[in-house]
Amino acid sequence: MKTQRDTILHLLKLTKAGPISRSHLAKATNLPKEAVDEALGIFFQTGLFDEYDGVIEASPSQRLRMAMTALALGADFERVCNSLSWKEFEGVTAQALEANGYRTIRNFHFTNLSRRWEIDVLGLKQPIALCADCKHWKRGWRNAASASAVRAQIERTTALNEALPRYSRILGIESWTLARLVPMVLSLVQGPCKFHIGVPVVPVLQIQDFINEVPFGSGYSLHFDKKSVHETQKLTDFAKSQA
Repeated sequence: MKTQRDTILHLLKLTKAGPISRSHLAKATNLPKEAVDEALGIFFQTGLFDEYDGVIEASPSQRLRMAMTALALGADFERVCNSLSWKEFEGVTAQALEANGYRTIRNFHFTNLSRRWEIDVLGLKQPIALCADCKHWKRGWRNAASASAVRAQIERTTALNEALPRYSRILGIESWTLARLVPMVLSLVQGPCKFHIGVPVVPVLQIQDFINEVPFGSGYSLHFDKKSVHETQKLTDFAKSQA
């Protein structure tokens, strides 16, 4: 198990920058080549990477699965997270949403009440607007960290809901008669609870299961309804024209 753990930790670290050769990986681990080859054979069979002519490459979703496998093998959480990037969390999230008919916007910046805000990933599919915060934890989940992340995402989503009349055209939702903004928090592993204050806390590799439950019932999760987006935008435009 130690050989597998050390191999996958080096695999995770080295593929962060792109494809690597099998020989380079074996040299980096300081383990016998035969042992590394055996571990790689096991990981290849479970689809953790692709290999062509001795060159190993892994997609963001494969790398996240590597991370989960490393943790299952007893790897240090902080070391695993240091080998992942924010962009990988966001990329896997956006990819899953797009595969389910959502239009996505990453790193959406907006202002409300003279303050600048950012939503990591917005998933738009009338009338749902998923507002995802991708948490790249360094020391794992704790109750306090989970609660803090959820409160911060509620605050961001509330701010976007208030600012929506000014941004509906930019977001491409000016024709929507109803926008339902749903805050959510994504992380590498399951937190201490699946919901906190009505906000879903979702392991990123389980996002497909989460998407399958959309559209949300009113009692399913916390959400903010912005009614008559189109009418509100028309009023805003009229007011600007009279200024």
